[in-house]
Amino acid sequence: MKPRINYQSAGPEALAGMYATEKYLAKSSIPHGLLHMLKLRASQMNGCAYCIDMHWKDARAAGESEQRLYGLDAWREAPYYTDKERAAFAWTEALTDVTNGHVPDAVYDLVRGQWSEREIIDLTLAVAQINAWNRIAISMRSEAGTYRPRSQ
Repeated sequence: MKPRINYQSAGPEALAGMYATEKYLAKSSIPHGLLHMLKLRASQMNGCAYCIDMHWKDARAAGESEQRLYGLDAWREAPYYTDKERAAFAWTEALTDVTNGHVPDAVYDLVRGQWSEREIIDLTLAVAQINAWNRIAISMRSEAGTYRPRSQ
């Protein structure tokens, strides 16, 4: 698959708000490693190879284990995620897959039992942001495999 447009160089002004949001999220209430895991999970669901590559590498650089990364797609059955992380993964999946309806009350109740209102806003922003990045990277056919994580 051949890349279409290098959106980072062709439209930096258009992406300025997204980069500002990334800076906010990096300092938000979401732990850094979990933030990459949430982005990775949404990217898996959306089939964004570029973002999967990026967030897998970023999660490893942030200290995530291979076991937790390999098990992410089956987080419900894997014993090595906390209840708080499970609530965040459920929220991520519900916000990413809205084709079959809106976010169920049961998922909201789950996340509300583990996260504060401010944290839920941060989680929601993170999921909305990665879904937007996925759509940009997929439509522009960003090439997977070339990303290198920054030092943490």
